[in-house]
Amino acid sequence: MRRRASRISRSSTGGTRTAPHRSLSTVAVLAAAGLLLTGCTAAGKAGDSGSGGSGKSAADAPVKVGLVYSRTGLLADYGKQYRDGFMAGLDYATKGTGKVAGHRIEVTEQDDAGDPGKAVSAAKSLIGKGYKVLAGTTDSGVALQMAPLAAQNKVLYVSGPAATDAVTGINAYTFRSGRQSYQDILTAGAMLGDAEGKKVTVLAQDSTFGQANVAAVKAVLVAKGAKVGSVLAPPSATDLTPFARQVKAGGPELVFVAWAGSTAPALWTALDQQGVLGAGKVVTGLAGTASYPVFGAAGAKVSFLAHYFPGAGGGNAVEKAMLDSVARTGGTPDLFTPDGFTAAQMIVHAVAEGSATDPAAMVKALEGWTFDGAKGKQQVRAEDHALLQPMFVARLSGKGAAAKPGLVDTEAMDTVAPPVKPSAG
Repeated sequence: MRRRASRISRSSTGGTRTAPHRSLSTVAVLAAAGLLLTGCTAAGKAGDSGSGGSGKSAADAPVKVGLVYSRTGLLADYGKQYRDGFMAGLDYATKGTGKVAGHRIEVTEQDDAGDPGKAVSAAKSLIGKGYKVLAGTTDSGVALQMAPLAAQNKVLYVSGPAATDAVTGINAYTFRSGRQSYQDILTAGAMLGDAEGKKVTVLAQDSTFGQANVAAVKAVLVAKGAKVGSVLAPPSATDLTPFARQVKAGGPELVFVAWAGSTAPALWTALDQQGVLGAGKVVTGLAGTASYPVFGAAGAKVSFLAHYFPGAGGGNAVEKAMLDSVARTGGTPDLFTPDGFTAAQMIVHAVAEGSATDPAAMVKALEGWTFDGAKGKQQVRAEDHALLQPMFVARLSGKGAAAKPGLVDTEAMDTVAPPVKPSAG
């Protein structure tokens, strides 16, 4: 694919890029892949200042996209994966031209640093300048503040890696380009086969994160007939052997581990030493590549539910294009690279089949759209804008820096589709 140069003008709060552009420090071990809900003040309505046009006619005026994501902060590594994927997706979807339906796509990047207040402020500024399309957000708490702002101002918003189920169906103008927590848990449940009467134990820390995972697993698997219990350890606990023994004594068919923090290596060692990993199926979420060494020797004995890892898509043509593009610009494809890539595909489609200026028409164009993505066949469900997509089961091989995932199974998008949650309007 031919590559085109682009000029960059960057300010202290962000930068404007004309697509296409070419060119883990803090690691959160997200064992259940992110059931994070953050409460914040309600998003206000942006002011209706000028259109932000450049004097061009509407027929060839650029489509300005505000990319709000974590360039800095605790989730900066994930933010970079998303951003790299977005630029690669824009290149792919526009066939290297940076244009769709005669309109150049111009991307302005804004750093939310994982702070909902900063994200809302940046979004309001962009909307006030006439931006009709917003994308991004690595954090669930940020997404839950951006979504109502999009609805209030009638702009298209495509959320990124934020996994909270609450984004699905939140309003007519909000979509998502990543998976949601319900899909993670359905993937774990698929490993049980027929769940009727089977015993599931959630092993987690006694924290908001851990309790949210217990509630989510119960909500999904009890409905399928499973008996779900939990073993919760104090977040300050360093000797985790007693909790591993408690899990083993319960004799569950499936152990769902939701763990975050520096004690993760000790947990996996304890589970291995106490025979938990050999007594039944143990499942947890596969985070980014920096987390692989955490599992040590236990990694080969754990079943990982995976949103994505390089190669999970089976090397399909879209995945190959994404991986090649990111690598060429010096990036490293990882867990959330497809979320950015898919967001770009969605925005280009919304403009091509909907409108360059009317978000309502963009929404109509996206609803029900089925397309080939990096993960495989995907669909934007019309009723609630859930992104139906395949999910993966993986197993780690190797230890330390040599650890890498291999694909064990692929769950089709219909198998792990969350229940329909009609849009709130």
